Amino acid sequence: MQTRGLRAALEMSSVILQVHLTAGPFYNTIPRQGKGFLGYCETIMSIELSFLGAAQNVTGSRFLLQANGNGILIDCGLYQEREFRERNWNPFPVPPQSIDAVLLTHAHLDHCGYLPKLVKDGFAGKVYCTAATSEIAKIVLLDSAHIQEEDARFKRKRHKREGRKGKYPVVPLYTGEDVEACFDLFAPLSYDQTQQIAPGINARFRDAGHILGAAMIEVKVNGNAQQRTILFSGDVGRQDKPILQDPTFFDTADYVLIESTYGDRIHQATDSIKPDLEKVINSTHKAGGNIIVPSFAVERSQEVLYYLNELLIEKRIPHLAVVMDSPMAIKVTEVFEKHPELFDEEMLRRIRQESSPFDLPDLQMARSTDDSKAINRMKGTTLIIAGSGMCTGGRVKHHLAHNISDPKSAILFVGYQAKGTLGRHIVDGAKEVRILGQNYHVKARIVQITGFSAHADRDELTKWLSALQKPPRRLFIVHGEADSAHSFAEHIKTQKGWQVHVPSYKEKVMLD
Repeated sequence: MQTRGLRAALEMSSVILQVHLTAGPFYNTIPRQGKGFLGYCETIMSIELSFLGAAQNVTGSRFLLQANGNGILIDCGLYQEREFRERNWNPFPVPPQSIDAVLLTHAHLDHCGYLPKLVKDGFAGKVYCTAATSEIAKIVLLDSAHIQEEDARFKRKRHKREGRKGKYPVVPLYTGEDVEACFDLFAPLSYDQTQQIAPGINARFRDAGHILGAAMIEVKVNGNAQQRTILFSGDVGRQDKPILQDPTFFDTADYVLIESTYGDRIHQATDSIKPDLEKVINSTHKAGGNIIVPSFAVERSQEVLYYLNELLIEKRIPHLAVVMDSPMAIKVTEVFEKHPELFDEEMLRRIRQESSPFDLPDLQMARSTDDSKAINRMKGTTLIIAGSGMCTGGRVKHHLAHNISDPKSAILFVGYQAKGTLGRHIVDGAKEVRILGQNYHVKARIVQITGFSAHADRDELTKWLSALQKPPRRLFIVHGEADSAHSFAEHIKTQKGWQVHVPSYKEKVMLD
């Protein structure tokens, strides 16, 4: 009887354990200390994924992976769409001090720009990223703080002059001091290096081909003699683009989070960039106007220089003044020059031939505010590259104010314009826009060259996914406006028959 009783008890324990293995959330209700059966449960793998940003919108990338009792935040981005900016001010959905580490895919503001606020509110773990991302992120974050502080001062003066108050206190989300408090937390990693992030959790960064230092992150979670691989695409770059190497392809993953910025469209061919740029420059030069290029300081500004250099070498455009009016872009360009090991063969060939686009003959750097103001006194056609890329802040607003109502000038967009941004309003055909508190009629020629995009389009994303040798358990479509994300989800379901989900903001999913 005692033997049968012991056998029955063991069989019951086995049934309970098997149910528990598939129960997911039940794990969190079991005490994780002690010995015997409950002590054994401590090794059982439980993975929860929370979508805290870039869920049916583009900016604010934040994905919280909770596994083996640890919290890992993949990307820590700033919301930039007007309708979602209040999320930057809202309390973070989990206590920042409960997060053990942050993994950054790259240094664009919508992927790293919330980090100083997270640290200010209590996060004290390591920030893992590539060396180039670490260097660029520090520049980007300091610039972000500077812009916020300047904008806050400008708005306070304007509100006082107009006798009104805004919805929120006119203060920066964080300051330069808050940014500097993050610097000691950065822990740079090399591409392909495997790093233990927490017990049972390893990460490996692979080249994303998006911007300098950008990575796709492969996270492996181990527990109960099992392993799950979660792949975070970050922003997927394009093949055969100048300067950088092509994005990495993967052959296996249990779960994949893939961006969908352009998941519902096909890009203009990259071989049309030079003819289109040539046409805009020559026609505007002939008219006697200026060319304003709202541009992201990281990658896009350098890529514009690359194509200008090519057109000048081929004698397809006249020599004209080119001004990089972005202290951040100037500093980022210096980081580019420090990392030739990340360049593709075409870019290395230019350097060997001493024809680097970063040494453009007519290039001027506007480092100070006085340098920036002096641009408006320059004679003849000037091509001005200035941030921010979506016209949400920075020096480009002043150049727009001076040129957007001039029919001789051109506003040339070379990057994605998120919904709700000033850039999007202009691209969508607004006849009048508000800039720096004043209304301006849009009379300048508005041109958009989509071939510049550093994001893969629908077919390129599909090709990237097709490298997987078997379907993932689940594919999550993120980092895209709702229409784009759902369109891409339906495309993959139709093409491949995979399990695909478009998560919503703050949604939590248990991974089996």
